[in-house]
Parts: sequence; structure tokens; C-alpha cells
Amino acid sequence: MRLSNDTVQFEQDGHLAIVTLNRPEAMNSINPLVGYALHEAFSEVRDNDSIWVAILTGAGDRAFSAGADLKWRSENEDKVRDPGAGTGGVILSAEFECWKPVIAAVNGYAVGGGLELAIACDLIVAAERAQFGLPEPRRGLMADAGGVNGVSRQLPAKLAMELILTGSFISARRAAEMGLVNRVVENEKLLESARELADEIMQCSPIALQAAKQAVVLGSELPYSEALKSEFSMFTKLKNSHDFTEGPRAFAEKRAPVWEGA
Repeated sequence: MRLSNDTVQFEQDGHLAIVTLNRPEAMNSINPLVGYALHEAFSEVRDNDSIWVAILTGAGDRAFSAGADLKWRSENEDKVRDPGAGTGGVILSAEFECWKPVIAAVNGYAVGGGLELAIACDLIVAAERAQFGLPEPRRGLMADAGGVNGVSRQLPAKLAMELILTGSFISARRAAEMGLVNRVVENEKLLESARELADEIMQCSPIALQAAKQAVVLGSELPYSEALKSEFSMFTKLKNSHDFTEGPRAFAEKRAPVWEGA
């Protein structure tokens, strides 16, 4: 798939998509062109049945993403105050309905909007050199694209408030201790480790994974008792799929299942 601009790169390797923020000279900061290309890339991930898992990473070794492109903001002050402008909108939200697993492979700074992107993913693999933070208050701003609300939902209250109120950065190891990061790996093994995690995920039925992710995301908005009784659309699709019978049949026949994923 060719994207409309080269600020984001898209690669498909079998059932795996790799989406790479491609502005290393600007620490992969996000402006409207990047936002638009990200939307294109993840629309392909969402809509292409042959893609089962995606990895999101950044080009170079300095940053996953340093967040909003402040140079662009300073040159377009009239536009950033428009709620419909900015970086192209929040991707990977529940409204976007990408139910496929997405792994953030964080190779350096994931701060501000970069951290918002990372926590919007389902899993985070971080290089040892990675750093995380929400420095917006130090710039007279607020992490309003999923930072404040996302961190406060993913971390214990006091740990979340420490990140939100100090604007300070934390190391990959500290992020893992807090529960923000799944795995911390050697810098040079980051993408390899993210691929290994993706391979592990792809041993599962892709449609079963989508049903589970949708249930987690949409069910989290409901009381527990209601979530248990709710049947979301992807579970209905799963029950009508080849995979729903293939898994138990393969187990009974003592063989590896052959997933169709649709």
C-alpha cells in the first residue's frame, strides 16, 4: 500500500503490518501530514482481512515520537485553535474500531503526543533507551488527545498524576515498573522483540482476538454485569466463522489449527 505522503511508511509482511513514523530529523513529531498518513495506514490495518497484527514504531534511534510538531503549531496558531484541525485526529480510539492487536515498539522518546500514540496501542515493547512523559504543562498545553485521560485509566491514580502534573520523563524500566510497558529489551533487539510478540499473538485466531479486544474496549464502558451479558459485533462474527469450529476440532485432532480470520 502506498500512502499519500512519506511522513509514514507502511509495510506488510505476511499477516503483520509495520507502520513507521518517518520524520527522524524532527524526532517523528506529528503534524497534519503525519496525522493524515497515520489515518490511512491504520484504515488499511483495520479494513484488510489479511492483516492480523500491526506494529507501530518510529524511524531512527532518537524517538518513537516527540509528540506535536511545535514548530508547525507556532506557525499555524490560528489553525491549532480549531477543534477540527491539528494533527489529524486521534487514531486507534474506540470510535475508529480497529479491533486488531497493535504493538508499539518504542525506540526512544515517547512524549506528549508520542506517549498518547503509544498508550493507544494494546501493548508496548520499549528499548532500554526509551523515555516516556507528558511535558505539555511545561509548554502551557495539556495532553488532550488521550494523554491525561489515557494515562489516568491505565495507571494507579497517584502514578498517573505524577506523570500528568510534573511533566517529567521516566525511563523504560520505570515505565515497566508502573505497568505502562510490557517488555523492556536491548536497543538493537527492539523490532525483533516486537515481531516475536506479534508472532506469539498470531498463533491465536485473529477473529477471536478481535472479538476479545472489542469486548475489553467496549465492555470497559459498562458495569461488569452488563458487560458479561453483552454480545458485541465481533463475537457474533466469531461464532459464525470457520475459526470458531476449527480451534476445538484441531485440539481434538491433536494438530495445529489453520485460521482463516474472517
